[in-house]
Amino acid sequence: MGSSREPTALQRSAATGPVAADREVDPAIRRTDLPGGLRILTEAMPGVRSAAFGIWVGVGSRDEEPGLAGASHYLEHLLFKGTARRSALDIAASVDAVGGELNAFTTKESTCYYAHVLDTDLPMAVDLVSDVVLNATIAAADVDSERGVILEEIAMRDDDPGDYVHDLFGETLFGDHPLGRPVLGTVESIESISRDQVAGYYRDRYRQPLIVVAAAGQVDHDSVVELVSVAFADRLGGSALPAPPRAGDATGPAPVGRVSLLRRDTEQAHLVLGGTGLARSDERRFALAVLNNALGGGMSSRLFQEIREKRGLAYSVYSFTSQYAGAGSFGVYAGVQPSNAHQAVALMREQLADIADHGLSDTEVTRGKGQAKGGLVLGLEDASSRMSRIGKAELVHGEVLTVDELLARVDAVTPDDVREVAADLLTRPRCLTVIGPFAESDFDGEL
Repeated sequence: MGSSREPTALQRSAATGPVAADREVDPAIRRTDLPGGLRILTEAMPGVRSAAFGIWVGVGSRDEEPGLAGASHYLEHLLFKGTARRSALDIAASVDAVGGELNAFTTKESTCYYAHVLDTDLPMAVDLVSDVVLNATIAAADVDSERGVILEEIAMRDDDPGDYVHDLFGETLFGDHPLGRPVLGTVESIESISRDQVAGYYRDRYRQPLIVVAAAGQVDHDSVVELVSVAFADRLGGSALPAPPRAGDATGPAPVGRVSLLRRDTEQAHLVLGGTGLARSDERRFALAVLNNALGGGMSSRLFQEIREKRGLAYSVYSFTSQYAGAGSFGVYAGVQPSNAHQAVALMREQLADIADHGLSDTEVTRGKGQAKGGLVLGLEDASSRMSRIGKAELVHGEVLTVDELLARVDAVTPDDVREVAADLLTRPRCLTVIGPFAESDFDGEL
């Protein structure tokens, strides 16, 4: 448990040069701190012939002012439009020429840019991804052309009620807090953002202490450090230390206990019922993972059996959980025929109440633990997933637990642990979000 890097690694002056800090408990994972607060982590995977390289930036939609809603995601698009050395076509062609993958994604608290290539092409990938992240030109013409692309992305989200209902749930749950805003922003915010605003956001936010570089696969740590040192050369220096994990600001009283309905003449009603969850630093998150699996994480789960198998009310039904700094959410989703919406909500409430009162059976806990462990291990079979795990863990937790440590945390969960977290979360005030052919008053009293 905890990081085993040397205690002085983050306290030593970064100006003295690279600071190697390896985890002795897992020799495959190594870490080096470079001057200026940049962190580099690698995980060696002997036997594979690929390498994944990613740059994680601790910037997401949670960092945006209301007038800049969607700026983090907008910026993610713009960084691929060209640098001082490469055009957008050059960037795309470099990866296509070696059969690799280049992509990025934005979340509420971070942005990641990554490439997955043959191991022999890793030097090119490091240079390319670093150039994209560090040296984007953000030309005014590109800002204007990409604006239309993002507006189309918002329209595509709006046309998918199964996706849109989750954004509506976040808005209902967290209200005006940044966690309640969609990562994509809104039509109004995207239409109004200027080139100067996006460029200023880029300069202010993309700083070395907020960046974690991660690589996994057929990689040599020292070689990666050398490649990154060259790519970041003019950005390294000074006495800044890596930023600590993001602290959770108070979200305020979540506006739960209400219904939000978006009337659409859809063939299917989309429902999310839920409330606040656990913050990402809460040690109960492992018990929550077991609870989530048993409630709605697979074909043997309560929701799947009661709503789909026994009654045939839904094709898609599941539970979900999201953890952030200082906050979290927990909910259940179903897509059903409009005529079955009220019955589906009643069954959701029934299962939540039963588990809150009685917990899970020993068999369900065992099965939920097995799902959690299997999902963890099977999800780490390729270099990209390994890169994502170590990069995100360092960025959001400030440490990288080994797979064995994570499996041990899951194994340690007891039925009482699950019962306690269920009694807390599943009795909290809730909100209900609905997209379908209804009036909002149709769901009065459903909470």
